[in-house]
Amino acid sequence: MLQFFAKYKFFGLVLLILSALIITIMYRALKPKDRLPIIEPVTIAEELVDPSMQFVKKYHGIPDFKLLNQNGDTITEADYEDKIYVADFFFTTCATICPIMTDHMVQIQEALNGDPMVKLLSHSVTPEIDSIPQLKKYALEKGVNDSVWNLVTGDREQIYDLARKAYFAAKKDAVSEYGMIHTENFVLIDKEKRLRGYYDGTDPDDIEQLLEDIEILKSEY
Repeated sequence: MLQFFAKYKFFGLVLLILSALIITIMYRALKPKDRLPIIEPVTIAEELVDPSMQFVKKYHGIPDFKLLNQNGDTITEADYEDKIYVADFFFTTCATICPIMTDHMVQIQEALNGDPMVKLLSHSVTPEIDSIPQLKKYALEKGVNDSVWNLVTGDREQIYDLARKAYFAAKKDAVSEYGMIHTENFVLIDKEKRLRGYYDGTDPDDIEQLLEDIEILKSEY
C-alpha cells in the first residue's frame, strides 16, 4: 500500500496544485469587482443641496464652467475631459480647516505621482481676495504642481453655484464676513463628471480611503 502511494505521490502533488490554481482563478472570475456608487443630489444631506436640486434622482453631473487658475490661465471643463478628479473649496487666508485640507491635497498629489488619469481642482470661495497673484503665491508656498492641480478663482456667483448646485460642498445660508462657508469635503468626480465619493479633507483615514477609491474608479476605465 505504501509503495502504491509513493508511486503516485508526484502525480497527486501536481493534481493538488492544479486544483488550487483552478479554484483561485474561478474565485477571481466570479467575485464581483468593487464599484463606487454614483451619488445623486436626492441622497445627499438636504442642508448641502440647493432647493432646486434636492429632488434630482439621476443624471446629475458637473456643469460647464470657466474660471482662472494660479497662472492666469482659463480653466474649463475641457481641462478635465476624460479625467478623474478630486475637487474642493477653500480660501487662501483661512486659518482653520483649509491648511489641513491643502496639506492633504498635497499628499494626494504626491501619491498620484504624475498619474495622467487623475487631476485636482480647488475653488476659492473668496474670489475678491484670492486674486491670481495671491493664488500663485499660495501655490508656490504649498508645492502645487501646475500640471496636476488648478487653484481657481473667478465670478463669485459661478463659484457659489458650483458649490451649492454641482459639488454640494457648502451648507445652506452659511455665510460669514469672508463669504460662503464651505465644507471640509473632498469630492471624487469620474470621467463622466458624476459624483462618486465624499471624504473629510481633514481626516487622514478618509484621505487613505480616497486614494483607494481612486484606484477602484480607475479600474472602471
